[in-house]
Amino acid sequence: MSTLLLVVGVVVGFAYIFRHVVVKGKRCTSKAKLHGKTVIVTGSNTGIGKTTAIDLAKRGARVILACRSKQRGEAALEEIKRESGSNQVVFMQLDLGSLKSVRSFAETFLKSEPRLDILINNAGVFLQGRTEDGLGLMFAVNHLGHFLLTNLLLDRLKECEPSRVVNVSSVGHNFGNIDFDCLNTHKSLGPETSVFLVYSHSKLCNVLFTHELAKRLQGTKVTCYSLHPGAINSELVRNTNSVTQMLLKPLAFFFFKDTVQGAQTTLHCALQEGLEPLSGRYFSNCTVREVYAKAKDDASAKKLWELSERLCGLA
Repeated sequence: MSTLLLVVGVVVGFAYIFRHVVVKGKRCTSKAKLHGKTVIVTGSNTGIGKTTAIDLAKRGARVILACRSKQRGEAALEEIKRESGSNQVVFMQLDLGSLKSVRSFAETFLKSEPRLDILINNAGVFLQGRTEDGLGLMFAVNHLGHFLLTNLLLDRLKECEPSRVVNVSSVGHNFGNIDFDCLNTHKSLGPETSVFLVYSHSKLCNVLFTHELAKRLQGTKVTCYSLHPGAINSELVRNTNSVTQMLLKPLAFFFFKDTVQGAQTTLHCALQEGLEPLSGRYFSNCTVREVYAKAKDDASAKKLWELSERLCGLA
């Protein structure tokens, strides 16, 4: 009996340590106040995007909620205002799966908002499909829409420097590869059947985009960072089948971060003092990390940039 109790005690102790040290992870320690600063957070009506927006609004920032759904965006707007105690929160509609919508958002923003200090490219989907532009859905939303948005807003970021671009990627980028032949031929990152792989490919795009963007921003005071937020108990998998969601629920409760924990690395990259020399780098658990060679390959990053320019009409 005593042996059994000892084993149970060890297991419980290990589980406690794992959850509170490994799963919860580090917190952003920056005390930065953002009064007079403007931040855009894409996909901020739910998950870590909404939690990030609440934190930034509490720090005094003017926060633009850039979300696809008008109904969900306006509901989040009221919730974020209430939780942050700030009236400097604005909803602006943005569908990253539509290049027309991205251009319209950028035009409206540039006409109505004089500043942009931080751009947080947070939105993402885990769902196959095609967009109105004939692009693979995850390629369009997770990468190309943010690529276009960032480029359209770069001049404003430079005017307000020092400023930052934060791209929310995933550890899944380690499993990704960029098939340029597939992109050129099908405007997609892979076949419709491999949802996780296509998602991973899109997350690799985020890291390569950040790598190339940092090179192009040299000589300015605009810096950029990509990151893995952790495994998050959020709505990213809301489009998966009910069996998958049911199986994930108990795992998510124990092994996944909640949205407050999951927002910490985003906040670290957006706010932490002294990160400027690390522009272009990848972060996880509020710490800069090394990446595989494919995620910092100069030739691939440049090729992806040039292809992205062509596909969204910037070239």
